[in-house]
Amino acid sequence: MLKYSPKSLLATTLIAACVSLSAAAQSIKKLPESQIQKAEVELNMRFLASDELQGRRTGEQGNLVAARYLAEQFRFLGVKPVTGQADYLQPVPFVLQKMAKEGVLIANGDTLNVGKEFVILGSDAVDFSADVVFVGYGQAADYTKDVKGKIVVAQVGTPESKTPQEIFAASNEKRKLATEKGAALLIELFTAQIPWGFASRYFGNEKLSLGTAASGTPHIWVNGQQKKYVDLFKNGATSATFRTSGRAQQNVMSYNVVGLIEGTDPVLKNEYIVVSAHFDHVGMGKKGGNTYTAADSIFNGARDNAFGTVAMLTAAKTLTLKPTKRSILLIGYTAEEVGLLGSKYYSEHPLVPLKQCVFNLNSDGAGVGDRSIVSVIGLNRTNCNTEIEAACKAFGLGVFADPAPEQNLFDRSDNVNLAAKGIPAPDFAPGFKSFDGEIAQYYHQAADNPESVDFDYLLKFCQSFAYAARLIANKPITPYWVAGDKYEPAAKALYGK
Repeated sequence: MLKYSPKSLLATTLIAACVSLSAAAQSIKKLPESQIQKAEVELNMRFLASDELQGRRTGEQGNLVAARYLAEQFRFLGVKPVTGQADYLQPVPFVLQKMAKEGVLIANGDTLNVGKEFVILGSDAVDFSADVVFVGYGQAADYTKDVKGKIVVAQVGTPESKTPQEIFAASNEKRKLATEKGAALLIELFTAQIPWGFASRYFGNEKLSLGTAASGTPHIWVNGQQKKYVDLFKNGATSATFRTSGRAQQNVMSYNVVGLIEGTDPVLKNEYIVVSAHFDHVGMGKKGGNTYTAADSIFNGARDNAFGTVAMLTAAKTLTLKPTKRSILLIGYTAEEVGLLGSKYYSEHPLVPLKQCVFNLNSDGAGVGDRSIVSVIGLNRTNCNTEIEAACKAFGLGVFADPAPEQNLFDRSDNVNLAAKGIPAPDFAPGFKSFDGEIAQYYHQAADNPESVDFDYLLKFCQSFAYAARLIANKPITPYWVAGDKYEPAAKALYGK
């Protein structure tokens, strides 16, 4: 009988571990993700974040060029259009509102000016006076009086509204209701926990929204953070005069870019892993929203979000070369920067039934603060954290979960629109732990151009993202939210379990 000493047993264990690690390393080297070259990701980055695309602003030519580039990359790689679609482009209709040049609101001798004390959300050119009626939050149950031809005043949002998206969604519904009731003007007293200066600039500047140009009751937000205006319109003024040149409107078209890689398993191929990223950015000059110079007025958006878009294109290539058991649905979203609108439109007009989409791996981020990690917002909210961590480790990166929790980042990127429908959807972001100086240096800044990118890190990031999608798409167990997640009830409604 052979006997093993502790030393020989330890040696045997170490040898076995080394053999196992060597085999795993060899296995990873054989994967398409390991064959991606830095030159490939650099090429895609340098094109998408080039000056010639002028910041890829939704509704402008650079955005259309970026969409076409993604579509032709899909075609070249062998990605297929979704069944029933002629090509890769999903039209997304928008209405573009210009800034109001003139506007005053007069009540009890006080004159409020557009862009200062109030912002116009929507109005044709008008000039009238009318009685004022306060209607609580402006919901259907609050209309206890006839308001036809009157100025309706309401609190902003609803008692439950918290995020800017919820507040604005509530405003849209209020305007529809005020229009149905025949109101001459809807005033909302803006008391939300968002600085008035930011709200008035963001909503008063040129603005894109989903849909087509239409008329309705004029609609404004008054600075309710100033108590005197709350008192004036809730209790003081019985009538008011409103005069404005209005906000010119025009219809514009943008596109989500959608492609399909069919799975190999006869059963699991009917389940889809959505791999997504937004390709739009904020444009150039004043539209960019931050400081610029005559020498550099283009907001190239290399980190936000050419980074994620290049990662998606990397996944498109590797997952086409070696398909997975589940099918892959690739989506390049437009209009993230103007309110997550491309993903919102897709969530309401899906090209593949949402109940067949079992997971969404989205990539979006503010920038890179730590090149040794990937930051995953929502990492531990699904049962796919192990696959994500393994994928990053394979390419030498660690994983940091949920950076800057005070920013509520999960609900501020495109993943949230599918998550709200019930689909598990974390966001795979370039490495950072907080909004530090380096993030601020490039986030939505003219300096965020390809020349400032660490292409060695970009390569690892893209490889990790693509490999994570592969591991999740081959996962034996269907992805799901962890018990108790706030989106778990939506998942139960979507999947029926």
